[in-house]
Amino acid sequence: MRILEFVLLIVVTILPFIKRQLLKKFAKKYLIFIVSFIALLHLVIDGWRWQMFLVYLLFVITLWRIYRINIEENPRPTFIRIFGYAIVLFTIVSMWFLPMLLAVFSLPEPTGNYEVGSKWIHIKTNQDEHITRDSSDKRELMIKVWYPTNDISGIRREPYVDEANRIGFINKYSLGILPPFTINYLDRIKTHVYPDAPISKETFPVLIFSPGYGSMSTGYYALLTEIASQGYIIVNVTHTYESLGATFPNGEKRFFDYIYQSKGDATSMDHIMSIKHAFEKGVSFDQRHKIIREASKDYFVTKIVDRWSNDLISVLNILDDYNDKGFFQNRMDLNKIGIFGHSRGGGAAGHAMLKDTRIKAAVNIDGVQWGQIMDTVFQKPFLFISADWPAEHEDINSHAYINKSTDYFYETKLLKSGHPNFMDIPLMIPIESIAGTGSIDAKLGLKITNELVVEFFDKHIKNDPNADVLKLKSKYELLEMNIYKGDSIK
Repeated sequence: MRILEFVLLIVVTILPFIKRQLLKKFAKKYLIFIVSFIALLHLVIDGWRWQMFLVYLLFVITLWRIYRINIEENPRPTFIRIFGYAIVLFTIVSMWFLPMLLAVFSLPEPTGNYEVGSKWIHIKTNQDEHITRDSSDKRELMIKVWYPTNDISGIRREPYVDEANRIGFINKYSLGILPPFTINYLDRIKTHVYPDAPISKETFPVLIFSPGYGSMSTGYYALLTEIASQGYIIVNVTHTYESLGATFPNGEKRFFDYIYQSKGDATSMDHIMSIKHAFEKGVSFDQRHKIIREASKDYFVTKIVDRWSNDLISVLNILDDYNDKGFFQNRMDLNKIGIFGHSRGGGAAGHAMLKDTRIKAAVNIDGVQWGQIMDTVFQKPFLFISADWPAEHEDINSHAYINKSTDYFYETKLLKSGHPNFMDIPLMIPIESIAGTGSIDAKLGLKITNELVVEFFDKHIKNDPNADVLKLKSKYELLEMNIYKGDSIK
């Protein structure tokens, strides 16, 4: 919440209850002028927004009461007066809720040596599109590239989150009831990204990023801006019909397909229940492992992870062309490719590394690693970052990562965090019970995650001899870490 918004809320909260005392010290015209000046400053500097509607309404009513009040009159506790104050109290509680729930927040400033530019790219693949009803459709993807720049002169910062993802977000969380303009307050978020800024004249490692299922694919500004500022080109993939929204070059917007999701959920119950029972019945780890391994093979989510990994590999396949000519010519070091993702995108990232030898290292941020990994082992460095799940949570990854890696395997947990703490969600919705986040400070959680991912890729992609993932264990008491090399713990 912005400072002037907060000041206006405080003023409107206390003014109805102390107006008589103030009027004994100040003339009406001076009191009206002072509080009106505060409101005017807010409107000029911050700008109005609908989430403050009740604040504005109570402000006008309070000014009217100040103008009409007779301070010589001795107020008596009549039913109407008591009822009026009850309405005021209810309004005050309500008027604080909306600006806090949908806050104008500040994004962390990137700490790297570079500013960050962005560019959208449209990719047509030869893969069949399994989600649409037309069997002749081929899969198309929109990707957003975040990259280092040193020249932002005359370039305006990009708005926070593209329009299609915004529409998808409001439709998801309001069940289609609220119109898209209700989150136009996001225009007031100050990003640290400059669209189409010239890329720095150096060669950078490339990281492919896959977001969570049914999430805003570009809603990871705090994470991706920081990593790009450290000297990485990040290719942020929108998984069409499974991310909240995507806008294609012809202006067409494609949104999350809830019908396809419901069909998949309906066919998944047998798999889900067998896995759930395997944890609830207290069977041995080895018995449970066999159950989960078999149940996961035809699981709807396993198929999504496999398809998403194909999306990521399709993106890898076009990088040579973009590095040979055009905007990114000779700016990508395609011998240094990493991959990472959050939630289902984290599982897809790990799965893609198993399938494509061009990927040198991978990070799974709090995603379940369904699929092939239960029958094999990673051959490359791998980092798993877990939220602080409760003890009763079904820990599928304890089975998926049983063999870990023949190379480095980092097993970490961000204490006091929830699954959304790795996105911008804890900044957007700073109410833990609604956002599903943990009690960790939102920006601290993002800072630890950023440093962990950067340190890992600096060591295993940039081959920086000074990079040391282990040092973060002692730096942050909220970070648990075990490091394995082959079968041994480091």
